Amino acid sequence: MADWFVASPQSLLAVVLSTLGVYVALVVLVRLVGLRSFSKMTSVDFALTITTGAVLASTLLNQSPPLLQGVVALAALFALQAAASWGRRHGLSVLDNEPLVLMAGAEVLEDNLKRAGVTKADLRGKLREANVLTLDQVRAVVFETTGDISVLHGDPDGPALEAGLLRGVRDADRVATVERDGRGGG
Repeated sequence: MADWFVASPQSLLAVVLSTLGVYVALVVLVRLVGLRSFSKMTSVDFALTITTGAVLASTLLNQSPPLLQGVVALAALFALQAAASWGRRHGLSVLDNEPLVLMAGAEVLEDNLKRAGVTKADLRGKLREANVLTLDQVRAVVFETTGDISVLHGDPDGPALEAGLLRGVRDADRVATVERDGRGGG
């Protein structure tokens, strides 16, 4: 138990130098790949963020992996992120989940709830978070690629949902939408 409170000057210096080295590497990698590296826009982005944290923790606080291996691991992760981003921009989105409609207006799509692994209690909680007061305010509820749930709602007498907001969302055709200004919905 006494080992918890004791550290040699060499081990403390190693932590400081490792921290400095990893910090510099992280700044360089983020500058090269971009801030998207820490976003949660897709499940791949989120996994990179979690994995980066694990690599940082093990590199900073353990002797294994050594600093150079930790930096190489970070560089490999960021390279994979850049490749995934390039693939997304060029229509190769096999790594991404497809967003899914959970509610079309006030109608709960039971089959899609099951597909997404979302319960009615989860759904009600998200509706409350979005300040939905009545179900007729709901235009659509979408299970996003990140696992987040988006609630699109408004005044029941207000405009319908723009079709373009649901482009690429599975079962978007089940949601009442309107085309705006002849633009094809965005």
